[in-house]
Amino acid sequence: MKYFFLIAFILIATETFSQIDYPKARKTNQQDTYFGTVVKDPYRWMEDDNSEETRAWVEQENIVTEKYLASIPYRTLIRNKLKQYWNYARYGNPFKEGDYFYFYKNDGLQNQAVLYRLKRLNDIPEVFIDPNTLSKDGTVAMSNLEFSKNNKYAAYLQSQSGSDWQVAKVMNVATKQLLKDEIHYIKFSGLSWNGDDGFYYSRYPKPDEKDMLTNQNQFHSVYYHKIGTPQSKDILVFEDKENPLQNAGAGLSEEGRFLVLFLSRGTSGSEIRVRDLKAGQKDFTVIVPGFSGENDFIDSDGDHLLIRTNIDAPNYRIVSIDPKNPAKENWKTIVPEKGELLQSAGTGGGKLFLTYLKDASSRVYQANYKGQIEHEIQLPGIGSAFGFGGKQKDTEFFYSFSSFNTPNTIYRYDISTGKSSLFRKDEVKINTDNLVTEQLFFTSKDGTKVPMFITYKKGLKKDGNNPVLLYGYGGFNIPITPAFSISNAFFVEQGGIYASVTLRGGNEYGEAWHRAGMLQNKQNVFNDMISAAEFLIKENYTNKEKIAVRGGSNGGLLVGAVMTQRPDLFKVAIPQVGVMDMLRYHQFTIGWAWATEYGRSDNSEADFKNLYSYSPLHNLKKGVSYPATLVTTADHDDRVVPAHSFKFAATLQEDNAGPNPVLIRIETKAGHGAGKPTGKAIEEAADIWSFTMYNLGMQYWE
Repeated sequence: MKYFFLIAFILIATETFSQIDYPKARKTNQQDTYFGTVVKDPYRWMEDDNSEETRAWVEQENIVTEKYLASIPYRTLIRNKLKQYWNYARYGNPFKEGDYFYFYKNDGLQNQAVLYRLKRLNDIPEVFIDPNTLSKDGTVAMSNLEFSKNNKYAAYLQSQSGSDWQVAKVMNVATKQLLKDEIHYIKFSGLSWNGDDGFYYSRYPKPDEKDMLTNQNQFHSVYYHKIGTPQSKDILVFEDKENPLQNAGAGLSEEGRFLVLFLSRGTSGSEIRVRDLKAGQKDFTVIVPGFSGENDFIDSDGDHLLIRTNIDAPNYRIVSIDPKNPAKENWKTIVPEKGELLQSAGTGGGKLFLTYLKDASSRVYQANYKGQIEHEIQLPGIGSAFGFGGKQKDTEFFYSFSSFNTPNTIYRYDISTGKSSLFRKDEVKINTDNLVTEQLFFTSKDGTKVPMFITYKKGLKKDGNNPVLLYGYGGFNIPITPAFSISNAFFVEQGGIYASVTLRGGNEYGEAWHRAGMLQNKQNVFNDMISAAEFLIKENYTNKEKIAVRGGSNGGLLVGAVMTQRPDLFKVAIPQVGVMDMLRYHQFTIGWAWATEYGRSDNSEADFKNLYSYSPLHNLKKGVSYPATLVTTADHDDRVVPAHSFKFAATLQEDNAGPNPVLIRIETKAGHGAGKPTGKAIEEAADIWSFTMYNLGMQYWE
């Protein structure tokens, strides 16, 4: 009860904080005309993140934000508690390469997970790669580790300050020494080894360093790097100068026979081409023409290729394609479409591992290459399972399972018997047995039945007064499934309800669910989120003064849209790294690829009118009382450039007529989210929860 006095403090401090002196942002007369409609853009200058004016505004905004957050009486207590909770060992799934098992582990507060190896699972592990030694502040991260065919070398990608730009490094596995080989200008790429000789990768032309975090990315191409040679000698494998707005990636099938080329011209739709290296083929053959469907290469099966596709199967199926006769009428269905989404297909030990989603929860089956089901893998309950697969010679592998109230748990799987055994469970410092997760279904505006997971402490009273954090994404064919977060568990432990909404736009129910929330149907996503909030109020879980809404990236757009459409429904809004300017998003970095999801303002009048109708930046109105808002972005975000958040925050600060604060938190040496150091993650979480809890009128309980 020692924090009970905060109730009175909150009532007093709200009055004080309503008098925030926001930085003055210069307004210009910039305007554009779209199909006869004039649209003002007075903060266009903020798109230049290198200008002194933009930097000065950012610095002033961060000062205002820090002053507000520092005045929240329990901010330090929350930060310390989160640091305590975060400090537990987190493990990745072990995987076998050559004579060693490898696994990632974070001791708790390490900024980056360390890669270890050992020959037997009960040995004392040795450090193989420690990214924490690469920078003093943990802002250098590694990803996409790949071992060469005979495990002589390991290659991985290294990024700095959260940027999507990466550099490939190569290590001698035996000595753990780096080679001189270093490949630059990589983005949106995997690494695929050809024996021990070299690897395939994708890159862009050398960028202009001054504008490399904002300029549009064009001419993605595939190269082959031979070990021991400079990058200037790398062999160009594929380029398409007629289609600069296209991404390309290539990889070898496990036995090294087929070089598979994957092309995309947006976030929806792909094309697959193949080159039979065994037959000496020089050119690629199109086996799945683009770009009307989503297609993934699974494995080769003799002379045929196994492809997961949603062509003529919105929930996906697996087909076998003969590259010599690739016409669709010659495809042979191996795994037919089911009523549930076939989320992914892995391979290992000569078997297929099929992961389906049933109401956004994982179901996993083992099958042979003829598609015949051999085992259902028994999972502990409602949740998400990942890691199914390995190499053809493997007899076992490790997979993980988690849910909102179940910390990550790793299982060892025997392929021959289909049996799982517990290997390791993350030991967290919150009593997760005291947390309850249930799935509810509500009706959206157009009558569609939409699921929502809610997590809360046992003993919850439906008295209409519970604080709620409503989270959603709703786009890009991405499913949002149950997963454990120590940060979210903290909020629940403090008496909050964490609600994750299965919005249309994802693919939890297949391509039909995705299409129902994209392009001209995008408003359905926002209606789903609004209906979720209204449902929780109607069912007496909460009320309008107790709901916070949060989302990142496309989810940041979601938050921006619902808070401008229904400012009365939410007390707090947390739009993170959001796409806020829907009229100009395509002009920066990889934004052009999102046009398949959103449409483009310069494409057609119908597209423009649709985008303009919900674009968060363009739907702010003077004289409206908006929710307490904390916008978050980062200076190295070259996925959704920070100008989106800058312009939205400046406009919102000017237009907001109510007493609620409008702040922007601009992280330095960070990007869209990938590779964020633990220290920065804790600081950000502490600020978000402090702001959210304070403005929901919550107390902090030790």
